[in-house]
Amino acid sequence: MSGDDLLGGGDAAGETDIERARIAHRLIAAVRGLPPPEVPDALCRACVGLLPTGLGLSVSVLGDGSDTGIVLCASDGVAAQLAELQYTLGEGPCREAARLRAPVFATDLARAPDTRRWPLFSVQAVRAGARAVFSTPLTGAGSALGTLDLYRESPGSLPSDHVRTMLLVADAVTLAVIALDHASPVSQGVVTWLSGVEADREEVHQATGMIMMQLGVSAEEALLRLRARAFAQGRTATEVAQAIIDRTMDLRDD
Repeated sequence: MSGDDLLGGGDAAGETDIERARIAHRLIAAVRGLPPPEVPDALCRACVGLLPTGLGLSVSVLGDGSDTGIVLCASDGVAAQLAELQYTLGEGPCREAARLRAPVFATDLARAPDTRRWPLFSVQAVRAGARAVFSTPLTGAGSALGTLDLYRESPGSLPSDHVRTMLLVADAVTLAVIALDHASPVSQGVVTWLSGVEADREEVHQATGMIMMQLGVSAEEALLRLRARAFAQGRTATEVAQAIIDRTMDLRDD
């Protein structure tokens, strides 16, 4: 089921558009005029203020082909860890939400079907303190630019009004990013806080290239090996990538 279906149609469409615009204006106002390093945290605080209490939140931006991603902002350490885990392990609700370009909800990560669907992520997520994760894509120009991810310590579905709010916030985050981009000076191109995200993403690409050269493997296998080392050491893919670039880690030792 698509996000539009969940938001409803018919006479409700006009009210939904008004609410979507209100939320987008609130997010844009929360970050307008801030120095670039302060924008992600301000965006996160604004999103948390729009959502029901008891939910942790993160926003991630995807790399090329959705194989890599970086956490743009997170409400707490658990939310950041859950997002990083999914890119390290290569599985989880946010990965499927981006691939399907539709919301994906894990209502009980300690039980089937979630444990069968994401066997590695489920174990690590519960260990981190999450029993339910709810992901929806940030969709622009027909492709997923990233995901908005919520987590909760207790299992169970989100009430329909909470789902609606989550989808509207995801839409507004996308609109806010586009609006900020268009408002940037021509000389800047994309806003500098997104440029920082691109730089972090490049670490994984660079490390993957180094592994390909060192081991004579394909890009896909190199990325899998990087993720496997991150998982084995309880680190994020970005941390392992930086260690490979700094030459403090060498996968030829495996």
